[in-house]
Amino acid sequence: MPKRYENLDNVSTQKTWADFRRWQQERKQKQKDLSYVVPHAVPPQWNRLHHPNGRPQLCWIGHSTFVVQMNGITIVTDPVWAKRMGTAKRLSAPGVPLEEMPSVDAVLISHGHYDHLHFGSLRRLPGDPHVFVPVGLGRLLRRRGCRHVTELSWWETASFHGVSLTFVPAQHWTRRTLWDTNTSHWGGWVIEADGAPTVYFAGDSGYFRGFRDIGERFSVDYALLPIGAYEPEWFMGPQHTTPEEAVQAFLDCRARLFVPMHYGAFRLADDTPKEALDRLRAEWRRRGLDDARLLCLKLGEVTDISAQLAASGGCRRAESGGNKP
Repeated sequence: MPKRYENLDNVSTQKTWADFRRWQQERKQKQKDLSYVVPHAVPPQWNRLHHPNGRPQLCWIGHSTFVVQMNGITIVTDPVWAKRMGTAKRLSAPGVPLEEMPSVDAVLISHGHYDHLHFGSLRRLPGDPHVFVPVGLGRLLRRRGCRHVTELSWWETASFHGVSLTFVPAQHWTRRTLWDTNTSHWGGWVIEADGAPTVYFAGDSGYFRGFRDIGERFSVDYALLPIGAYEPEWFMGPQHTTPEEAVQAFLDCRARLFVPMHYGAFRLADDTPKEALDRLRAEWRRRGLDDARLLCLKLGEVTDISAQLAASGGCRRAESGGNKP
């Protein structure tokens, strides 16, 4: 029998078929405005990815896909350039076309769900990247032809060309077939290099105490946190944060800047991209947080993360505290 992985405190994300049918019945009663599309950077900025000139850079491709450049290497998180997710068409084009991507040195996978691991995209990435995956997922990657694969468990660190990559907990689950539920783990990644800001990529997660644990172990500068796929909350709650919970997660991990993600590309739940952003900004104002600490990237926007940190006044660290919203 394959090993089955669990969340902290044995929190379950399982739902019954009756729960799913209830959600689908509720969904039929809703009318949603999907006219808002996350904007692209104009003019395109992807040429900067080919000439970082030693600058640590961050670029949002869309959903949970980012390009992180530091210490002379290019890292991609959860590569998904797919035009469709199941029967649903992508809501916004990727911020950088695959054919315009620079050579990729490393790929970080948060978990095996299709909207975070798309093999068609992975195969087409330029270069011959080393793929870092959660424990239990390496066999699938090797079977699909990946030559350089490293598996990590929670809190384990790998060093790659002077960059430290630490796999950290998340509250989620995974499945790619009817038979492999939770046979690999899930989590986020903390990316560290001397002289560069520390980036925490949360992957996909519900709200949990692990955000505070991460904040206690690392000095996080940028927190890339999910804000979408939360409605209906009674169904999605254990596995996806609401925008309000994402703000609390930002405070828990004591980061300097918050970069929202996991919205705008695919309709995985009933919320819309505009609803997610509106709720995020409303909660930001309610808590009296500095606008300079919220960085809502355009698709394809390339940010010099050291310069951005300096321009925002260094942004004192978020103080952990408060109750789950």
